[in-house]
Amino acid sequence: MQWLAVFVRGAESVNDWVGRAVSWLVLGAVLACFAAVYLRYALNTNYAWLQESYVWQHAMVIVLGAGFTMMKGGFVRVDIFYGKMTLRRRALVDLFGTLLLLAPFLFVLWTAFFPFVQRAWAVDEGSPNSGGLPNWWFLQGTLLVMILLVALQGIVLIARSLLVLGGREEFAPSSSAL
Repeated sequence: MQWLAVFVRGAESVNDWVGRAVSWLVLGAVLACFAAVYLRYALNTNYAWLQESYVWQHAMVIVLGAGFTMMKGGFVRVDIFYGKMTLRRRALVDLFGTLLLLAPFLFVLWTAFFPFVQRAWAVDEGSPNSGGLPNWWFLQGTLLVMILLVALQGIVLIARSLLVLGGREEFAPSSSAL
């Protein structure tokens, strides 16, 4: 079980690092949005690539931060019963919820998004707007990265559940994450 604890800490450090790194894109999105608005209304000029850049950054924060959000317990959870359960019952709910709900959902997303991203990459899809950003496959590819990061956090949730069921209650999600 020690290797499982090491895995949990290592995998969560990946999602923690990614979440903290992409959080800087919020600042970039705000600055790009401010610049686009200023250029449009103060200088009467417009750059499609600048407008698209803040949309891209905002999308990447949401998509690439999904694993971090899951790690921090930021997803919506119906906790009418869950919050009142014992740690062992929560572990069982997390274990079966991940296996029966999250895993199939991620599989469906992967099978839907992979061909979409693959086609975009093959034709080097760019913006439909004149002067927009090239390489839209890069932004679309972040959807696949999101699936991998959420899957990694799902595996962590399974591992945490197994550790709690094995008596390692310190691996139970904190009450602030509920």
